[in-house]
Parts: sequence; C-alpha cells; structure tokens
Amino acid sequence: MPDIVALIIWLVAGVMGGMATGEYLMGDYDLGPGSAVTGAIGGVVVAGILQIMIPALGGFDIGPILGQFIGAAVGGAVLTVVTGAVNRWRQEHR
Repeated sequence: MPDIVALIIWLVAGVMGGMATGEYLMGDYDLGPGSAVTGAIGGVVVAGILQIMIPALGGFDIGPILGQFIGAAVGGAVLTVVTGAVNRWRQEHR
C-alpha cells in the first residue's frame, strides 16, 4: 500500500475513533476538540505498529485496509480515554 494512502486511512480512522469515544465519555473525560487530535495520533501510532508487527496488514486489498482501519480506530479510542483520564486526574489534583 502506498504510504500516503495508509497514512490517510490511519488518520481518518483514528479521528473517528477518538471523536466517537469523546462523544461517548463526554462528561467524564471531556477533551473537546482534543479528541480528534489524540485520536489521530493514536490511530497513526497503533496502526503503524500493527503494520510492522503483522505483515499481513500491509498491502492494498480489502482485508489489510480493514485491519488497519480497525486498528487505527481502536488506537485512537484508547489514546483518547487515556488522555482524558490523565487530564481529569490532573484537574482533580490541583
């Protein structure tokens, strides 16, 4: 898969995962627009790591693209939750 296409897939999936998680946890771990940023970062990092660890996720076919998309969305969601939890902890301990 061309690197720019993979990066776009990872960014879009990460933003979607981060925003969905941000909406779901709105009251507890509210990051506002930061959910999109943390989701994008988490999506790129996790999908990149998965592509290195699992060579079957490389290539331009529906299976690898779907696997990268799911991995990036989960990565974006997880980083959004972690960032929200750290942000809330910092606010409570001021």
